[in-house]
Amino acid sequence: MNKSKPQKKFTKIPQHIAIIMDGNGRWAAAHGLPRLAGHKAGTENLRQVLRAAVEFGVKYLTIYAFSTENWRRPKEEVKGLMLIVEDVIERELAELHREGVQLRHIGRLEGLRPQLIEKIKAAIELTKDNKRLVLCIAFNYGGRDEIACAIKRMLNEQLDPDTVSEDLIGEYLFTSGVPDPDLIVRTSGEMRISNFLIWQSAYAEWYISPTYWPDFDKEELRKAIIEFGLRDRRYGKISSNQVES
Repeated sequence: MNKSKPQKKFTKIPQHIAIIMDGNGRWAAAHGLPRLAGHKAGTENLRQVLRAAVEFGVKYLTIYAFSTENWRRPKEEVKGLMLIVEDVIERELAELHREGVQLRHIGRLEGLRPQLIEKIKAAIELTKDNKRLVLCIAFNYGGRDEIACAIKRMLNEQLDPDTVSEDLIGEYLFTSGVPDPDLIVRTSGEMRISNFLIWQSAYAEWYISPTYWPDFDKEELRKAIIEFGLRDRRYGKISSNQVES
């Protein structure tokens, strides 16, 4: 009788994982399907990754769903992506709420259809007190745009320049109140930041998976967390075990 191989134990669990969900279009092409089918498959895959994140003890999960640059894609694809998001909110919100998931939106609401804006706001309001997992959805989001928005708000409030610090800037970002990511995962093998969490990723560990997002399952997430546990996060020191003199 064959025994299943015992799972390797985690040495460290990242409190916050951020994921660039890349490869939906290439996954669709590899299966002889239209691009939107890839996006739908990627959306369906999110469910199992969420469950795995909760099981593994992750407290914050940020997903890059739609960037400010994605508006440049063909109109039909953009329209289809918007409809997929609306559909997901309608189908998944009740279960996410039951599972204790708190939804947050990072990015701009401007430019989205009023109906979608209302659904996003309602989802945030419904789940605001949930504590099991905080799911930040970066939708209509760009890292440079986020920093520009933060500067505009600070200027509008006429802040004293001498009061500006890294911590204060963090309070004006879309991610205010959320710890910086410990681990950023990018699927599909691409090695680009793609304007994602530019400020927040200063000391994040990166993990590049060759797997297209629709196929990035629980075991792939496990691999990423195991790799994270092997990293020595030095934060500018010689070693994480360095003793201050």
